[in-house]
Amino acid sequence: MNVLVVNAGSSSLKLRLLDQHDRVVDQLDVDDWDDATDTTELRRFVATVGRVDAVGHRIVHGGTEFREAVVIDEGVRDRIAALTELAPLHQPRGVAGIDALTDTLPDTPTVACFDTAFHTAMPAAAATYALPHAWNERYRLRRYGFHGLSHAYIAERAAQLVGRPVETLRTVSCHLGAGASLAAIAGGRSVDTTMGFTPLAGLVMATRTGSIDPGLLLWLTRHTDHTPDQLAHVLEHESGLAGLTGGTGDMRDIEHAADAGDPRAQLALAVYLHRLRREIAAMTAALGGLDVLAFTGGVGEHSALVRREAVTGLRYLGVAIDEDRNHDPHTDTDISAPDTAVRTLVVTAREDLQIARQTRAALHRSSPGNTDERPPAAGPWTLSQGTAARQHQPRR
Repeated sequence: MNVLVVNAGSSSLKLRLLDQHDRVVDQLDVDDWDDATDTTELRRFVATVGRVDAVGHRIVHGGTEFREAVVIDEGVRDRIAALTELAPLHQPRGVAGIDALTDTLPDTPTVACFDTAFHTAMPAAAATYALPHAWNERYRLRRYGFHGLSHAYIAERAAQLVGRPVETLRTVSCHLGAGASLAAIAGGRSVDTTMGFTPLAGLVMATRTGSIDPGLLLWLTRHTDHTPDQLAHVLEHESGLAGLTGGTGDMRDIEHAADAGDPRAQLALAVYLHRLRREIAAMTAALGGLDVLAFTGGVGEHSALVRREAVTGLRYLGVAIDEDRNHDPHTDTDISAPDTAVRTLVVTAREDLQIARQTRAALHRSSPGNTDERPPAAGPWTLSQGTAARQHQPRR
């Protein structure tokens, strides 16, 4: 089955055609896809790409309804569009991609794969905000988490690289790019993550604040002239590394400027790394320990400095890296120092592989005559006194 993967970001569009062996046979990247209604390049690519047996779309938000990949029909499409208020930057672009492919390939089965789905089975203690119960119920307030497709792939790939069953591993996945988040993964399932109701929470990012005191936001609404929409723009696009330095927030520029002695760049880097180290440690508390620490994403894969400084101070967890391996890692590499308890990996981000696999699985589930049971909604890991403790269950 050849699967066309459609990954529509907030300002970019990535298309990958994967064959039955998951090899990329054709691709298209549109870096500045500012107008989601302009699908000219997408349609042109599809017209020339060759055989497409199925289409898999990355959809950022699945709300509380979509807990796994699902075959798209008109009703599913409309329910995805109805979640736009929860992801106003990303959801309309995902829907535009669905519409364009449905028009271009009307007879090709199409599947939606959700970035939030990986986190839907997080324990209630990790997912629930301490807000009035009526608010949580009425407005669907919870920690949704994001980058789930990337974190799910990392969990599986890390298990392959260390040669252990995924069910036995406690993994902290570090997806570090312009957007960044961590996931605490126990037995292949998310038990905690750094992002929350929106992708603003957690780590310091290229242009996003990461977590800040909500009281500070209330203070800003009272003491500045910013409207809620203007404040949201600042938090999303003018904060983070960009806000601290006055630049673009590109980690390569910040590292270069910091090395040259720029005090603002040095401070920005220090703030970024402090938050990263702190949140890695917090994820291990949710797991009750650590077996694998994995870095992925543009920064996670390419910044030796960020990886080195991220693990500084984490030796008490059994984390240490080999400087030579860290400085020049190959694709999907173990950079751990010899005789360390925790394996530290650099893993190439492959959301396209995860989407293709989920697309095939969703089509298999929906095929006539299929009687396979779906996996249970709750995994074999639960929170116990603040940590994730494994409960042994008989294999079905």
